[in-house]
Amino acid sequence: MSGSRHAIAAPSFLYAIISLLASVDFARAHEHGDELTEAEKNLPTDNILWIHMFLQAAVWGVLFPIGMVLGITRSRWHVPLQSAGIALTAGGYILGHAHKGRMFLASAHGAFASILFVPIVAQLVLGVYLKLHIHEQSIRPWAVRLHGVVGKAYPILAWTQMLFGAIAYRGYCRGDDLGQCLAHYIMGSGFIAYGVIMAIMLLVGEAWVRRSRRSPEWWDSWVIMLWGIVNTFTEHRGTSWSVKDMQHTILGVLWWAGGLLGIFLARNNKRNVVPSIILILTGWAMSEHAQHLMISTKVHAIFGYTLMLAGVTRIMEVCFFSAPTKSFADGVGGDDDNNSDHTLAEPSPRYPPPSRYVQPEISVDSGGAAAAKAFRHLPAFLLVASGVLFMSATDEELQFVHDNEMDHVTYILIMFSIAFLLYVLIVFVIHLYATTGRNAPAKEDGDNIAMTIPRKWYSRVPREERAMHVIGEDGELEDE
Repeated sequence: MSGSRHAIAAPSFLYAIISLLASVDFARAHEHGDELTEAEKNLPTDNILWIHMFLQAAVWGVLFPIGMVLGITRSRWHVPLQSAGIALTAGGYILGHAHKGRMFLASAHGAFASILFVPIVAQLVLGVYLKLHIHEQSIRPWAVRLHGVVGKAYPILAWTQMLFGAIAYRGYCRGDDLGQCLAHYIMGSGFIAYGVIMAIMLLVGEAWVRRSRRSPEWWDSWVIMLWGIVNTFTEHRGTSWSVKDMQHTILGVLWWAGGLLGIFLARNNKRNVVPSIILILTGWAMSEHAQHLMISTKVHAIFGYTLMLAGVTRIMEVCFFSAPTKSFADGVGGDDDNNSDHTLAEPSPRYPPPSRYVQPEISVDSGGAAAAKAFRHLPAFLLVASGVLFMSATDEELQFVHDNEMDHVTYILIMFSIAFLLYVLIVFVIHLYATTGRNAPAKEDGDNIAMTIPRKWYSRVPREERAMHVIGEDGELEDE
């Protein structure tokens, strides 16, 4: 968005936290000051700094998320991979403070680098403690939980630090530009997170959704409503109302009003299209948002169209690819509604598909199942792409692109390329969850797992059937 006003404002507490980080000046091994000369800022980036950036991006963006998943699945590769990641992180930190050439102003990136030592050391200490297998009945269960919580926070911490790094490298988000910068990066990250969660639900999350006894739209609607309430009261500052103030504030009202309707319609585990409609309306509003630069107008328009398409494809997914034939409010499904043909990942022994014990089985190659598996990647990918586009549409970034005479087509295609790469990483990590460690298919069952899938994606698991979902030490089904 243009100007100091920002669309879809970041919540006030996030604004305060990041503003505080941006103002903290930590002691550094190389010279980062509050003021730099033009000569210092324009010095070339040396090889040491390039190695630091690529190494830390590879470790935090790829290695640690993979290690996290391997930890969740209890894979034997979890400890070696995370140990290597910690060692490489230490090396990257040293390189980041040993480079020559270009200097940088004090930034949130440097402050957060120091903060990251807390979860790193915590994971290391907890990991060593758990390997000792002591205090089995007292402290160890709590240590296991804490280890899991900290480990699952790594992708969020990594994403935040990599964003801070990119911002520090370009010198963005300072002074009057901080507000719109926060809005784009926080909201864009929110769309990407939405896409990641949707992909998880479609790939490996069916069992969790069914056990929660809540439809996916129930969760969506709560987040939308709460975020809308925050935006309603943080968009307008001062006494006069600008056109942008009115647009942004009414978007907040739209979200909490629509979210409230979505929550009501989602009662008794029913699915609805309200979150999709909110995505479509938000995308339309952003596509019509006037900007100072023509390239900014074009990028915002494509972002809006992409978000609208995400909403349309989600409606199609809800209405045509996964709607149950009967409500499950009473715990009784329609014709064989405990089956699902829309789970995208191959089922794992940990959560065996009903098709292992409920007949009839259908082939993965059936037309409806194949179409569903292909189609249901669309809303998740489009949410990721819209998030990338929104994050790329800050005033400073687009001014830089405009000054370098890059056209909007090239720039937008670059952003979609990044979205494709990001989605590859997302589905690869989810695939690892379904196929490694305790979720790895047994050799004798591998072919059977690949050949059978359920027929309807979303339905509650009746109480009497949930006892059948426990796997014994020998890998066989057994009663609870």
